Amino acid sequence: MSKPQTALLELRHIHKSFGAVQVLHDINVSLVAGEVLGILGENGAGKSTLLKIISGIYHASSGEVCVDGKVVSIKDASSAKALGIAMIPQEFNLIPSLNVFENIFLGNELKRHGWLDKRTMREKTQSLMALLETQLPSDAMIEDLSVAQKQMVEIAKALVNDARILIMDEPTTVLTAQEADVLFALVDKLKAKGVTVLFISHKLKEVKRLCDRLLIMRDGEVVALEKVSELDEHDMARLMVGRELSQVFPAKTVGGQELALNVSGLTVPNLLSDINLQVHCGEVLGIAGLMGSGRTETAEAIMGLRKRSQGQIEVFGEVVNIKSLQDAVEHKLAYLSEDRQGSGLIMNFDLSENITLISLNKYKKGLIQHQKTRERAEHYRKLFSIKTETVSTPLVNLSGGNQQKVYLSKWMDTEPKILILDEPTRGIDVNTKKEIYHFIRELTEQGIAVIVISSEMEEVIGLAHRVMVMREGKVQGELCGADINEQQIMYLAAGLREQQDSNNAQGKRA
Repeated sequence: MSKPQTALLELRHIHKSFGAVQVLHDINVSLVAGEVLGILGENGAGKSTLLKIISGIYHASSGEVCVDGKVVSIKDASSAKALGIAMIPQEFNLIPSLNVFENIFLGNELKRHGWLDKRTMREKTQSLMALLETQLPSDAMIEDLSVAQKQMVEIAKALVNDARILIMDEPTTVLTAQEADVLFALVDKLKAKGVTVLFISHKLKEVKRLCDRLLIMRDGEVVALEKVSELDEHDMARLMVGRELSQVFPAKTVGGQELALNVSGLTVPNLLSDINLQVHCGEVLGIAGLMGSGRTETAEAIMGLRKRSQGQIEVFGEVVNIKSLQDAVEHKLAYLSEDRQGSGLIMNFDLSENITLISLNKYKKGLIQHQKTRERAEHYRKLFSIKTETVSTPLVNLSGGNQQKVYLSKWMDTEPKILILDEPTRGIDVNTKKEIYHFIRELTEQGIAVIVISSEMEEVIGLAHRVMVMREGKVQGELCGADINEQQIMYLAAGLREQQDSNNAQGKRA
């Protein structure tokens, strides 16, 4: 009879409090080498807090962490690294003014004869990028990278030290399906080498594909620890929220006739070429495409964040000259960017300071009327069920999903008539997604025009009245009605639509 395998990582009676708020209650779990544990739960369930304790960012209020059967003290990220623990964080921890290899080796610099061995670091960086099937130069500056490229750099940082325990907190939220498949294949290889992986994701299909067991949390407690084979996606969602979930996507409204936004010939040198789009009041226009297709750049050009060389923008029939974000706001446009922490929110500010940041002039009478800003923030706290007891809470203390709700509140306080949402449910649990989807429907019922940019195919299909598909900075085609399906979107996104049309024609002739 074989001896039971010693746990590589074990958590015993882990508790964590922030002041009087208890966020983790008696967490117990053990993992063996080569096991992939999925961790599920709504935003605010305590998932990220638990992983930050393992990686040395937070300290448990009580309880023990054991590695190789021995109780260890993980005081900081350095002591975690010494134990073979690495983490891919949900929010990027990169220095924009440094390049790719400098970020990957930051704190782990290679030296030769007392000098930095930049040549070897560049070579190792290119090897890591090849492993991730990413065409990304080692000397590229972080500030020039897309969000998906930054995510690949974070993954490379975690791989550079040959970790024994790898923590992945929402690693695929900004990756395309193809990029996620590369990451999953990599996890399979690491698992075969005996690396233990803790994997947080709100994408239940990914969890089902990748994980051996599931730890499901709710309100800081473990509600289930089961083999993946014993749960289907419906079971996972029910355990996460503590009740049955009805249809995630609401029925689509009937779009209005009034043209809210008309963009023609929009061109940004080396990025976008002759972009034409229209969205009507009460309509949702989806924009789909693979990474690098120009989806985000289109939104940024409309909002005045990128300088266009050609093109005309009409808002409710009036030609407007939008050269800055302030110009866009004055014309009642709002833009929820895909990088909420990098360009959307100020993490050390509280809810009221963030929510009223753009619309602050509404709350001024010589001086800022702080009571009114707090009252307005309280309105949004209740409207979006933001999980915090007070609007004075710094955003850094909120979960990712609650931060996203604050970000949406910030733009709604500008009273927009045209709302552009770029990856609006990135890193958000299934129940919060449902809340945001229903809020989008409410906006369309109010006659607001909405553009949704998303890498999640189901999201685009479930929300949009029409879908514009982009490829290499150009509009590849537009779909509506029954043609809005995964197959047709992918044909266009991959540049295969003409080939498919040809195949259909040949099939009909046959």
